Amino acid sequence: MKIAVLGTGVVGNTIATKLVQLGHTVTMGSRTANNEKAATWVKTAGSNASQGTFSDAARSGEIVFNCTNGANSLAALQSAGAENLKGKIIVDVSNPLDFSKGMPPSLFVCITDSLGEQIQKAFPEAKVVKTLNTVNCNVMVNPSMLHGEHDNFVSGNDEGAKTQVKELLTSGFGWKNVIDLGDLTGARHQEMWLLMWVRLMGVFGSPNFNLHMVKG
Repeated sequence: MKIAVLGTGVVGNTIATKLVQLGHTVTMGSRTANNEKAATWVKTAGSNASQGTFSDAARSGEIVFNCTNGANSLAALQSAGAENLKGKIIVDVSNPLDFSKGMPPSLFVCITDSLGEQIQKAFPEAKVVKTLNTVNCNVMVNPSMLHGEHDNFVSGNDEGAKTQVKELLTSGFGWKNVIDLGDLTGARHQEMWLLMWVRLMGVFGSPNFNLHMVKG
């Protein structure tokens, strides 16, 4: 499958590398066609890896992973182009973290709205699926690195898109437990978890942890 990964940071790099390892053809998108981080990734990732602008990547991808900084996600997707995103699944991994007042961060949207929903409103002809944003990027692509049962979440308005993403998460990334939170309003809860996640990272001294739901 041809997949676009928007974002050249550690999350984009980690997800793009995993997708190439799974046999997908991946284009890493950034603001410029000759981004140095993307070029370095292409050199190490192999023949199925390429780079380009956000627009180049979105145009080539059948699925688009949004791995950009949450504060810049809408602008990055606007740069990718609504026409290039039309009818495609946008896997939104971003979080609306606000570092304007330092650490710990707050959220620039929460409770009655979410970044995932804002992306869907901005691109109504795309199919936004929120997932993977509640864990560190290493856990995203290698959940077995944590011992025991633990959970990932998905939310989105399009059932077919969620099914396709869940298949990639389970058969590709190796997630055993994927909890469907329903429509995209579930993204509000996924994103708000990040404030607790940041606090726990300080308590544990490591980003490599996750949670597991236990029903009585």
